Parts: sequence; structure tokens; C-alpha cells
Amino acid sequence: MKKHWFWNKSEHRKIALISVPMLLSNITQPLLGMVDTAVVGHMASVDFLAGVAIGAMLITQIYWLCGALRMSTTGLSAQAKGQQSAHNACKVLVQSLSISLLIAIIIFIARFGLLQSALYFTQPEHNVANITQQYFYIRVWGAPAALASLVLVGWLLGQQNAKLVMWVQIVGNTVNVLLNILLVYGFGLGVEGVALATVIAEYCMCIAMLYYALKKIDLSYFSASWFYFSQLTSLFSINSAMFIRNVALQLCMAFMVIQGARWGEMTVAINSILHQFFILCALGLDAIAYAVEALVGESKGARHTDSIVSRTCLGLCWSSALSIFYCLIYLLFGEYIIDLMTDITALQQHARNFLIYIWILPLLGHWCFLMDGVYVGLGRAKAMRNSMIVSAALGFFPVFYLFNTLGNDALWLALLSFLTLRGMTLLWHFNYLRKKAVLLD
Repeated sequence: MKKHWFWNKSEHRKIALISVPMLLSNITQPLLGMVDTAVVGHMASVDFLAGVAIGAMLITQIYWLCGALRMSTTGLSAQAKGQQSAHNACKVLVQSLSISLLIAIIIFIARFGLLQSALYFTQPEHNVANITQQYFYIRVWGAPAALASLVLVGWLLGQQNAKLVMWVQIVGNTVNVLLNILLVYGFGLGVEGVALATVIAEYCMCIAMLYYALKKIDLSYFSASWFYFSQLTSLFSINSAMFIRNVALQLCMAFMVIQGARWGEMTVAINSILHQFFILCALGLDAIAYAVEALVGESKGARHTDSIVSRTCLGLCWSSALSIFYCLIYLLFGEYIIDLMTDITALQQHARNFLIYIWILPLLGHWCFLMDGVYVGLGRAKAMRNSMIVSAALGFFPVFYLFNTLGNDALWLALLSFLTLRGMTLLWHFNYLRKKAVLLD
């Protein structure tokens, strides 16, 4: 008798072997940001912190929009693994790295316009603007490495080498911290030192992952025909759909910040604190999504429909369990976490009034994280794009304007609606594909 998918220890182990290293890797990212902030925060003026914050925001948003590179590469790499095709694995890596280099060149050429746009919208004081310029013009030199690293992380995850990704990112982030201290305090380079430390760390991580990836592929498969437009059409199509998806998501997130700012500094401070709960939750749920991306992609490459369904269900069990865990932690310790993040009594009291949304968030939000992973593995970028647009147009903005008299509550109701609709639309679509027996198309 065939063992039920839930009791298959081997499948649980595969999820754990990818999700646990990626969770540990994810945790290093906010810790790195805290060290950068602490270094800049101890400089002579608050202008340094403001200037770096604007520059870092700009470069982060650019890279985040380019996150499509990571997702598309993961799905295609996983499918190549499922096909046991060394040719396709090599092709995916080479094509994706080439596209990342092209985008990096475009970013570098457009760096002046990008910076001026950021300064136009943020309207910083003259000194802050100069610091932002110093920081950004150094950070942008890291674009080739940063974007190539997105591709390499995606490719390695698709090949189920999450542990390597974890160690490279942990070591790379540690190098960044040490260089921050050395360049700023040892050589007195100030803001330029902070930016340069990050750029060097980006290239270190990129080179390490590229070295490992090149050892794993057979470059004898390389063909110049891979760069013909007809050969790149599919990859461009996936990445463009993913890019539009990311833009729609970012519009909703940016709206929360802008609208909160219109309601005053207290609302901005409250939402900044509550956003940390969201980030903490996303770290864990994203790690499980990464595992599902790799495993579902492998199943599609191997043409195993039943395995796609069972791995999706198993991933749903893992994300459900983790969401319940987060919910309980936030219920029991939410107030204590707020108190750790601020000692301003008024802010503590106001933030506690919004904890109900944080309690609910993991239970409603884990569906969209998980289903995003499934659809990355399936390579169905257009469905992800459409789900995101529908969720923003029918979930986020209508709910906000329906309840906007409630003030900040309306923003959090809109976010919960947005996350829920994203998960439900993809789940409905997945079930539709399953019933039509077209999951492998």
C-alpha cells in the first residue's frame, strides 16, 4: 500500500533541509541592517542617518523590483533538476546571469535619473541630499554583483543547495559588518565606508556562489544560440510578468507608508513597529516557500502531477503550523515585543491597540507566501502577476477606501484583505489547473 504523502518522512526532510537554512540566512539580513544603522547612527549628525536611509531605500527598492530574477531562476532551475538535464541547468544559469548583467548596466547608466527621482519625492535638506548622493553612487557599483547574486541564489535553491546559500550569505554579511567597522572607524571613510563595505561584501558573496555554481555545471553545453531572441523570449516573458507583480505589490506597501505619513508622525511610528512583526513572520514563511519552489519545480520537471499536489499540500501543512506558532507568540508576547522596540509610553499604548491585526496576520497571510512558492516552482508567472493585480485592485484599495474613516485601522484591514485575496486566488487557480489536469502545461 502506498504511503500517504503526510507520513512520508523523506518529503518532510526535504522541506526541512531547504527551509531551515534559508530561515537562518534570512535572519542575518535585518541584523545586518541594524549594524549599518548603528554605525551611521553614531556619526556626528542625524543627517548621516537620514541620507543613508534614503540612499539605502532607493537601492533596496531597485533590487527588490529585480527580485523577479531570483524567482524565475529558481523555478526553471528546479525544473531542470527534475528533468535531470545538465544542459537545461547550464542554460538557465547562463541566460539568467546575462539578463542580470544587462539590467545592472541599465541601472548604472540611469543612476543619475534614479537618484534625482528619489530626491524629488523625499525632498531632503541640502546636506542630507549630498550624503544620499555619496552613498548611492558607491552602492550602485555593486549592482552587477547584487543582481547576479539574485540569479545564483535562485539557481542554487532550484538545485536544492540551500545550505550553501545560507553559509555564503552569513559569511558575506559578517564580512560586511567587519568592513563597516574597519572602513568607518579604522580609515575614517564615513558614509563612503559604509557603502563600500556593502559593495565589497556583495562581490564576495557573488564570487563565492558563482565559483560553486560553475563547478556544478558543464560549460561544454554552452551554445551561442542561447542568446538568440527566440531562445530568450520565454525567460523575458516570465521576468516581465514577475516584475509587474512586484510593482503592484510595492504600490500597496508604498501606499501604507505614504498614507501613514499623512496622518502624522505617531501613525508612522506605530506602523514602523508593527511592520517589524510582519517582517519577522515573513522570514519564516518565505523560508518554507523557498522549499516548496524547489520541490514543486522538481516535480514539474519530472512530469509528476501527483507529486506537485502532494508537495503543495505538505508545504501547506508546514506553513499552517508555522503561522499558528507565530500567532501564539504574538498573542503571548506581542506587548513585550513592542516594549522592547520603544520606551515611549504613548507610542507603546497606541501600538498595542493594533495588535489584533498582528495576531490575525500569520493565519491569513501564510496562504499567499506558500502559493507564491508553488507558482514559482510551476513557472506560472502570469498567474502570479494577475493574482497580485486583482488583489491590489479588488482587495487592498477598495477595502481601504471603504473603511478610511477608521484611520490607520483601514490600512491594516486593507493589508489583511490583500494578503488573503492573494492566497485565495492562487489556491483557486491551482485547484482549477488540478481538476483540468493541466498542471504540467
